[in-house]
Amino acid sequence: MSSSQGQHPLDTPITFVKRVGPRRADVFASIGIHTVRNLFHMYPRKYLDRSSIVKINDLWQYVDTGMEVTVVAVVRGKDIVRSYKKRERFILVVGDEQSFMDCIWFRRVRTMERIFRKGERLAISGQVTDFNGTLQMVHPSFDRLSPQKDDDEEYNWEEMFNTGRILPIYTETADMKEAGLEGSVLRSIVLQAFEKFGDHLEEHLPEELIHRRNLIKYPLALQTVHFPKSAEAIQRSRERLKYDELFFLQMLLGYRRRGARRVPGISFNVKSDLARTLVNRLPFSLTIAQKRVIKEIAADMESNKPMHRLLQGDVGSGKTIVSVLSMLVAVDNDYQAVFMAPTEILAVQHFTNISRLLEPIGLQPVLLIGSQKKNERKPIEESVADGSAKVIIGTHALFQESVSFNKLGFIIIDEQHRFGVMQRLRLYEKAKTPETNGRAPDLLVLTATPIPRTLSLTLYGDLDTSILDERPPGRKLVKTAVRTKNERDKVYVFARDEVKKGRQVYVVYPLIEQSEKIDLKAAKEGYEELQKGIFKDYTVALLHGKMAREENEDIMSRFRDGRIDVLVATTVIEVGVDVPNATIMIIEHAERFGLSQLHQLRGRVGRGTDQSYCILIHYLSPYNKAAAFNRGSLTDRSLQKEEEKQKGMVRLETISSTEDGFKIAEVDLKLRGPGEFFGVRQSGFPELKLASLVDDKKLLDQARTDAFAIVKSDPHLRETSHESLRHYFDHYMKPLLDLTQAG
Repeated sequence: MSSSQGQHPLDTPITFVKRVGPRRADVFASIGIHTVRNLFHMYPRKYLDRSSIVKINDLWQYVDTGMEVTVVAVVRGKDIVRSYKKRERFILVVGDEQSFMDCIWFRRVRTMERIFRKGERLAISGQVTDFNGTLQMVHPSFDRLSPQKDDDEEYNWEEMFNTGRILPIYTETADMKEAGLEGSVLRSIVLQAFEKFGDHLEEHLPEELIHRRNLIKYPLALQTVHFPKSAEAIQRSRERLKYDELFFLQMLLGYRRRGARRVPGISFNVKSDLARTLVNRLPFSLTIAQKRVIKEIAADMESNKPMHRLLQGDVGSGKTIVSVLSMLVAVDNDYQAVFMAPTEILAVQHFTNISRLLEPIGLQPVLLIGSQKKNERKPIEESVADGSAKVIIGTHALFQESVSFNKLGFIIIDEQHRFGVMQRLRLYEKAKTPETNGRAPDLLVLTATPIPRTLSLTLYGDLDTSILDERPPGRKLVKTAVRTKNERDKVYVFARDEVKKGRQVYVVYPLIEQSEKIDLKAAKEGYEELQKGIFKDYTVALLHGKMAREENEDIMSRFRDGRIDVLVATTVIEVGVDVPNATIMIIEHAERFGLSQLHQLRGRVGRGTDQSYCILIHYLSPYNKAAAFNRGSLTDRSLQKEEEKQKGMVRLETISSTEDGFKIAEVDLKLRGPGEFFGVRQSGFPELKLASLVDDKKLLDQARTDAFAIVKSDPHLRETSHESLRHYFDHYMKPLLDLTQAG
């Protein structure tokens, strides 16, 4: 296809690749592959090394080891049989020159029976079991080595794919398999795309950078990752492609950082009488870490560049008081300050806590949330618009068109990852009023979720970072214990003894109501059980996210004042509740919670001087793989459940062995991956297909150093050595830059 209209040949629609018609193009489009370039970046998920194939006779040494092995065998027979409870299973008998084995499928039985042919040659991978003296693989992955009937005869398939080669194995969805996009067919399509369009691949990184980092050239890396000749070649090509992903991500962050600092900011006088008055009234002394962070924030506020700072502080580290003191500096300079929370519950809690601090020194914060009635909101919005309201606390309601600011100079965003990029941009734009002379407000982002350094450099790589890493004086470590469902009664007897001493207890459940799909105790049922049972002589209350705001506030107020002994709740109490007298946190079905959730929940206790406890009750049962197989219930789903159980135990072991939020976050990142770490996908960033923020820390540091150096020394990429980089960045990265500027 010509590029007469300026289109790069690699941006040619995938239908111009041989054997990709409209149906297959639609299937490719469903996984994000529209162009030849997209196809080139559809990386293999693993490789089949023909030099390390295991003979069937040698599989006995791998039985029940959990290791995945690969055999190359020919289909000798197939059958559908009925077994336990008349359940069907599909048996595929395969053999090599010496022996035979069975492959078993319990799902899609009729479909699986149709897709195999006798005499067909397969590469089969899976874990090996011994069933009554017969070698078996259950739900193995497989790859066709023999061509399908519609394969092109001009290719020597045996020579291409089956003679001493390393074969790429791609992820194949059910739709892809249905459309014949699997095994050798998929490999042939990728090969033909390279044959037709591979000459158009161009290097885009500067030669000096490639040489200094000892990288192979981009066209070679891309071709090699699909058709490698050695394991070493795979490693080098993947290293280069990982570097590219991280480099361009860091370039975006570099430009975002540069753009934010080019806008004129507000130079505040940081000697604040209001802040000094509040510090003198506090019943405690600031920690060394708090004083250090306040100095870092003050230096930013004094500068005429807008502050863009991330404040990380573990639960109970004192982020709120640091935030309030920073807002008072802005107020003393006759500017408004906003504190934005992701949920109404948190906004109300922040409003209550901040009001207690500010009302005695003559300041009355206002609260703006979506559930307020119109007649309640109107006077608040008017006070914000005329500037009489100096400290504003709210939620997404602050984005609404009816809300306008008079002279907004300081913005605090709590748990920023729970806001969309464009939402943050709208609030930032609202600050541009005639009263501010177009100067950008200072931005302080808070998170109580400790962020591993690699993830911080990615999600918040444009922000300066401050860390509150000191426990307030007098606070003891929370003792954490893991208990089984059989020990549950003893746990509640212990909790009742604490209540007798005048302490208070949290009991947290993962669901509000009974689910048909997930058999868990619901918070409502737990509340009724505890109220009528072991805590019948005490006051028990229920708190969950579906309650009205007034009811929620009333319950929290009574619990804080000691009028409620046991608070049964869902994770709405995860962040923001401070009750020093609460010393017991019981988490039911703890295996269902993420690590960061467990860490946040544990942080709700241990806020006073008394010893506190976090008790994790799990309902995991031992899993007997052999018994499951004999029942005919060893399926992909059962194996997935087993993996989930194992991850659940890792989470429980981790949370019970350390209180270090950053260690916990590192494990969490490994278990879930960066895409799920915060529960949302960050907008405006390219996807990392190969690079890992867990395993590629060194590469990330190198890419960040190189990208930031180029953005600083040649921001417009006008140097001759940056010409290819400029063309690539302008075409493929620049569209993302507008979104990343919204941070």
